[in-house]
Amino acid sequence: MNEGRVVVKIGSGALSGGGGGLDAAVLRRLAGDAADARAAGREVVIVSSGAILAGRERLKLAARPSTQLKQAAAAVGQSRLMRAWEEAFAPRKITVAQVLLTREDLQDRARYLNARNTLLTLLRLGVVPVVNENDTVAVEEIKFGDNDGLSALVAGLIDATLLVLLTDQDGLYTDDPRATPDARLVARVRPGESPARIGGAGPWGSGGMASKVRAARQAADGGIAAVVASGVKPGVLAAVLAGRPEGTYFEPNARPLAKRRQWLAFASKPRGRVVVDAGARAALSARGKSLLASGVKSLSGRFEAGDAVSLVEGGAEFARGLSNYAARDLERIKGLKTGQIEAALGHKPADEVVHRDNLALLRP
Repeated sequence: MNEGRVVVKIGSGALSGGGGGLDAAVLRRLAGDAADARAAGREVVIVSSGAILAGRERLKLAARPSTQLKQAAAAVGQSRLMRAWEEAFAPRKITVAQVLLTREDLQDRARYLNARNTLLTLLRLGVVPVVNENDTVAVEEIKFGDNDGLSALVAGLIDATLLVLLTDQDGLYTDDPRATPDARLVARVRPGESPARIGGAGPWGSGGMASKVRAARQAADGGIAAVVASGVKPGVLAAVLAGRPEGTYFEPNARPLAKRRQWLAFASKPRGRVVVDAGARAALSARGKSLLASGVKSLSGRFEAGDAVSLVEGGAEFARGLSNYAARDLERIKGLKTGQIEAALGHKPADEVVHRDNLALLRP
């Protein structure tokens, strides 16, 4: 792991050092580790929480402010966060850049590619991008939910080779180590490995660790190695970036999703749901076929041709794709054979409802 591009996600808990605000010593240590990695030939992007934390401290707000106060705190705190990162990297004479994103920025394919181009240009200029969700304007409908998910999207966006998710624990455990003394650290997670195979459902469904596992698996599905490790202990990030074992390592999938399919699976926002029969699901999942109207049972939502839709069977989403038909037209042709479409609509935009080239299967 000594070459390539790395995304490092650092949460508020790590940045605070256990206190109520940003810990300058922690930032200097992490910046030093990132600078050493750059000196060894790696490109580094940081996904940093902490704007709300810094703003809340400056405004002397309660521990759990309302949504409006959180957004105000983010507005005050984002500049303080960036100044802290500038000061942390200053001894190594490294320039940092602020990049604020919302999910809406990445749901649109053109904006997604523009964000990619901006980040890659910054890296070519020798700059360390510091990415954060734009909490000042993001409402629930366009929020990533947490910076773990954002970091996985950024890793795919820039073709990273490694995603490092720093937390207040040493990695993924078979149970909560704070409550279960005999909980074991999981050293490695293989592609497709289920929670039961690594010690039960506990670590996959427990708060902040669950979101890190989802992000790590998302990265691995895209062919990106991921590590969940401690952001509190000195030397851990440096060890990970140097390729030494720390925390929990998620093996990258040997057959990763193509870039366009990564965008469909993880960044696109479905505008509707299309329920298909078991035969259609088998054709899509096992035989690599396109979705035909004959396999569509029902649909919901208001979507136009070209919009992303969720494909559902048995009550569960199993794929996402771009529909060749608007909802109003698909409602009229669902269940029909391809040869019957033109008679039903008066025209036939495509043989397929979703072409296999515009389809991404979601891995369990």
